[in-house]
Amino acid sequence: MSEPTPALRFPDPSEPIPTTAEVFLRYLGYFRAALAGRLRALPEAALTTSRVPSGWTPLELLKHLTYVEMRWLEWGFEGQNVGDPWGDRKDDRWHVAPGETLESLLADQDRRTARSDQIIISHALSDIGRPGERWAGNPPATLERVLFHLLQEYARHLGHLDIVAELAGGSTGE
Repeated sequence: MSEPTPALRFPDPSEPIPTTAEVFLRYLGYFRAALAGRLRALPEAALTTSRVPSGWTPLELLKHLTYVEMRWLEWGFEGQNVGDPWGDRKDDRWHVAPGETLESLLADQDRRTARSDQIIISHALSDIGRPGERWAGNPPATLERVLFHLLQEYARHLGHLDIVAELAGGSTGE
């Protein structure tokens, strides 16, 4: 399989793609690129302002999705010791520390997604994750199931960000 590249357009379902793993990588690449693009298009003040009753901000969403990838692929699927898998939370809500900026959080996401892509490339979709704390005593999932969940997280949260971006006057949609 080739190295993943950032997706700049939504994957066309009729386009032939050689493997299912590459389908996952292309969709993940699209969602990651769309997230970064939407965030970069927002006015700076909108990045740290909540426009929804639940209180999250766009920067908190970015940090959350970075941690989601780590929790599902490194901590969950590979069973790695990752230190604080819930480092995107404080007082039971998403949190961005003082000094964390859009660019620093995007750089963190780039490092995390490069690691995620390597995990995806180096395993078969049918591989079963290692038992560990992530699974809370349940049998570990296959990589395929983890990737379906990860795509769902990105799609759902990108939809949330579209609403926030529209309210802030930023770009939305595909």
